Amino acid sequence: MEGFLVALVVSFGVIFVAELGDKSQLMALTFATRLRPLPVLVGITVATAVVHLVSVAVGYGLGAALPTEWIALFAGVAFLGFGAWTLRGDRLTDEERRKADRSGRPAVLLVGVAFLLAELGDKTMLATITLATQYGWFGTWVGSTLGMVAADALAIVVGRLLGRKLPERTVRYGAAVLFAGCGLWLILDAVGQFG
Repeated sequence: MEGFLVALVVSFGVIFVAELGDKSQLMALTFATRLRPLPVLVGITVATAVVHLVSVAVGYGLGAALPTEWIALFAGVAFLGFGAWTLRGDRLTDEERRKADRSGRPAVLLVGVAFLLAELGDKTMLATITLATQYGWFGTWVGSTLGMVAADALAIVVGRLLGRKLPERTVRYGAAVLFAGCGLWLILDAVGQFG
């Protein structure tokens, strides 16, 4: 049970932070200004659960096949990369904004498909793969799914109540620092394992 809780808490925290200011959170905000909140949240939850289940399967398979010190080193470098990616920031393309603006289709299906496509290869998917190499797959899956849904639920609330973005620059810098700190910690841990 302890391993599950550690995986759950770490995955929740990392993915929640990674999702702040991310493209899919901006999509959630846009959807929330045009559609009812519940179908948006259900669509996000279903798409996230599917993408993160695939992610943990990949990460768990890699974790079983590779030596732990190399995984920790790779994970540290990956987290430094996620920090740089976060600093760069995400923007919705015109096509993604048009998809989010369409409300003629059933909302859950529209949101679910849009999020599924947006998350493929996104930093939250890659972060989930990385986490699954270090922690148990089930706790990582549940934590990463809940972390992303919580961050996107925050965007839905903001979108419904305020109709404008979170202070993007502050969120982006804070998330980048957290990723860099996790990355350095993992690299130091890996170096210690090599010794």
